[in-house]
Amino acid sequence: MTSPILALRAALLARLSGDAALAVLMGGTVQVYDEPPRGAVPVYALFGDAEARDDSVDGAGRYLLSQALAVVARPGSAGTALAAAARMAALLADLGPDLPGHVLIRLRIRSVSAARDERSGEARANLLIEAVAETA
Repeated sequence: MTSPILALRAALLARLSGDAALAVLMGGTVQVYDEPPRGAVPVYALFGDAEARDDSVDGAGRYLLSQALAVVARPGSAGTALAAAARMAALLADLGPDLPGHVLIRLRIRSVSAARDERSGEARANLLIEAVAETA
């Protein structure tokens, strides 16, 4: 059985990677990583903290999922990060029900926030995604 977190990430990647408008906002290519790659030039996105909580009902496997996604932009470019995050939120609003090994019941963007990395000065837009998925 596929981890519900990995299934959600795969579905998010599939939905985001094919969007031309998001690619333009990210400098020509949709870039979503688990960790910041060496020498990566913003704008790119990083998977952040994730959680899958068991919410099984009457023997049916069900999970409450949360997934953070951070959009990283150059210092002073909060608007760029927020524009890419807004496009991601719009794309994910109609994410289909198919997750590898699971069925997506509900997905919502719980919050979008902006921050600045204290060390690098890079701007960040953070999305918090919440979902409910059942085992297929």
